Amino acid sequence: MNFLSFKDKMFDLACFSTDQVYAWSPGFDRNNFSRWHKKGLLIKLKNGWYTFPEFRSKTDYALFFASRIYRPSYISLHSALSFYGMIPEAVVQITSVTSLKTASFFNPFGEYSYKTIKRELFFGYDLKPMDDGRVLQMATPEKALLDLLYLYPEYRTAQDMTELRMEEDYLQNELKHDLVFNYLEQFRSKALEKRVRQLFTSYDL
Repeated sequence: MNFLSFKDKMFDLACFSTDQVYAWSPGFDRNNFSRWHKKGLLIKLKNGWYTFPEFRSKTDYALFFASRIYRPSYISLHSALSFYGMIPEAVVQITSVTSLKTASFFNPFGEYSYKTIKRELFFGYDLKPMDDGRVLQMATPEKALLDLLYLYPEYRTAQDMTELRMEEDYLQNELKHDLVFNYLEQFRSKALEKRVRQLFTSYDL
């Protein structure tokens, strides 16, 4: 099989697994992956997952790949907080939560970090539309905040909360406080509830 025929078939997927390729073409020569990767015709996202170089210049595809190459997962924590403008810093890692084991991957699109959360806490995410009709699997602002305080228990004092430098206008005017506490009930964690209340007190919410 030549590369142009392969690309014509797989390009619209944006990223694809080797299993998807073999399902389409059971006799596919696996050496093509390494050969085309070395030539720069493919980008390796992680073992068994590839994309095409054209997607490096397309908006939001670094985020899109996060919930494709390690599933189930959704973008949360610092990346989601930055996406919503809740924290001022640009985030170097693309941070997600997963019901699988903790993992991390590095590829030309960035560094991907996945934190494990209990299966019953795998909720509270939306499908955010991209310009080309695809979607990002992204925590709601309220769930991203809870995921952060749950998975990073070192945020517990008033000083810790203010050092997060959260945008007070967002917290006061856009964050759905009732939804935070509705989600919080599902965590069944007194320690997390204490940290949430500390954050609300620290930002006069």
